[in-house]
Amino acid sequence: MKTVVETTISPQSRMEDVLVQYPGARRALFRKFHLGGCSSCAIRPEETVAELCLRNNIIDSQTVISEILESHARDREIEVEPTHLKQMMCGPHEERPRLLDIRTREEFDAVHIPGAEFFTMDLMQEILSSWRRDTVVVICDHDGQRSPDAAAYFLGQGLTKVRYLRGGIDAYSQEVAPSLPRYQIERF
Repeated sequence: MKTVVETTISPQSRMEDVLVQYPGARRALFRKFHLGGCSSCAIRPEETVAELCLRNNIIDSQTVISEILESHARDREIEVEPTHLKQMMCGPHEERPRLLDIRTREEFDAVHIPGAEFFTMDLMQEILSSWRRDTVVVICDHDGQRSPDAAAYFLGQGLTKVRYLRGGIDAYSQEVAPSLPRYQIERF
């Protein structure tokens, strides 16, 4: 099983590194400080935490760091380990979670976890209008960077048992199902 290494954030940490290590940081900073909502307060990957604070007139970078760490701790409470998801998916049919895959159609068609449902706008409307609020849902993406935000969205819409897959399908294929092909996404 892969161990997730927690790092310490300092005022000198680059935001690019912070956003990778703490996928919910962007959401946390927007919620608390309204950072990242427009071009003037955008989070720039190359700047440090201290530079972000200075540019946005936030005096104490430790407050920003604390908010990121607290938000990350809350995100970890709704995280599902790949091995646990495998157990959940092999359980009795009525107890299996609905596994929502939020990757692109091309990614989903290339490889997906058996039983996963491709997420569409139509499916989102169905979820919000007719699914039971206590439906167990696990959200999966490629590497666990976007799924915490999607899980937070559905929790905010009143679904009470939404989780996300730590590390996405990449961690799942590496730790649980090596027969699932792995791939890299080129970021520009």
